[in-house]
Amino acid sequence: MSDLQFSSPKTVKEAVKILSASKGKARVLAGGTDLLVQLRAGRMAGSMIVDIKNIPELRSIKKEKNGFTIGAAVSGAELGAHKAINKAWPGVVEGLELIGSTQIQGRASLGGNLCNGSPAADSVPGLIAAGATCKIAGPKGLRTSKVEDIVLGPGKTSLKAGEFVVSFFLPTRPKRSGDAYLRFIPRTEMDIAVVGASVSLTLDKVGVCSEARVSLGAVAPKPLLVAKAASAIIGTKVDDEALTELSLAASAACDPIDDKRGTVEYRTKVAGVLARRAATIALERARGN
Repeated sequence: MSDLQFSSPKTVKEAVKILSASKGKARVLAGGTDLLVQLRAGRMAGSMIVDIKNIPELRSIKKEKNGFTIGAAVSGAELGAHKAINKAWPGVVEGLELIGSTQIQGRASLGGNLCNGSPAADSVPGLIAAGATCKIAGPKGLRTSKVEDIVLGPGKTSLKAGEFVVSFFLPTRPKRSGDAYLRFIPRTEMDIAVVGASVSLTLDKVGVCSEARVSLGAVAPKPLLVAKAASAIIGTKVDDEALTELSLAASAACDPIDDKRGTVEYRTKVAGVLARRAATIALERARGN
């Protein structure tokens, strides 16, 4: 890698031009907490690094009329310090803040965590449960994609040649709603999720769940949006029976691997348990508790 090239564009247009000219040989650096490890281990495919942190809009957080726009290179520490997003979408913040140590939090970004393509990415289930979308820049201009449509499998994304994620959009939080993210890891901190679960739900005026989204991580080749788990609590007061059905649906959606950190059976069971617990926390938040 002695001939590895480095570029630090100042605009989205410039970054797209560089990425397009590289013909697939460039890798985007948002936070670098995964990319630099891969580089040092000799596992990085490519001959150029394109650092997008110096593009102003990728480092900004903006309150819009109907939600929040978060730059793809915004760090976990920066997002965690944003009071309005913490209040509106605590589950999203919880996911990103679980990545690594305090030092890593100063670098790790939403864009990097998503586009690394890891099925166990901590920030992704929260974004999916929140119904977040992302703006993508490329040779053909800008396009918008649902977050759940980005990761296709381990290390694989739906981004085309010359494209990169510019920002994320979180919609305005509806009244009487809440979200939460939980994960299970072998250690107490700084480990990769064996299972991750995020739930976002909204209650009507009488306490019945009117909307819900459930997402799981580390239990399939990519993060999952589990519609059947959400359907299990919609139209209910999210009582024990509904939560049991949600748990069963979450486990049924799993397609995990066996490895040294967890068996298929274990991951499948834990997914149901965590989804139920995350739903319970989201419910309490929706009730204002």
